[in-house]
Amino acid sequence: MQAYLNIVQIVLSVVLVVVVLMQTKGSGIGGIFGAETSVFRTRRGVQKTLFQFTVALAILFVVVSLLSVWYAKSIA
Repeated sequence: MQAYLNIVQIVLSVVLVVVVLMQTKGSGIGGIFGAETSVFRTRRGVQKTLFQFTVALAILFVVVSLLSVWYAKSIA
């Protein structure tokens, strides 16, 4: 069971990294160093769906991590 939880955790972490990298906007080099744009925009369409998917993946990753720790302590 622990091996399955570890595999799920690795897969979730890779997918989470990919999804977060997909969210970066094309704001140029200034976006890397924290330069902010003066226009506030709300998330719409695919961007909103991608953001919600990222939040769900992060929550799922935390839950799997907690389950992994709980299972490891229950065995020992």
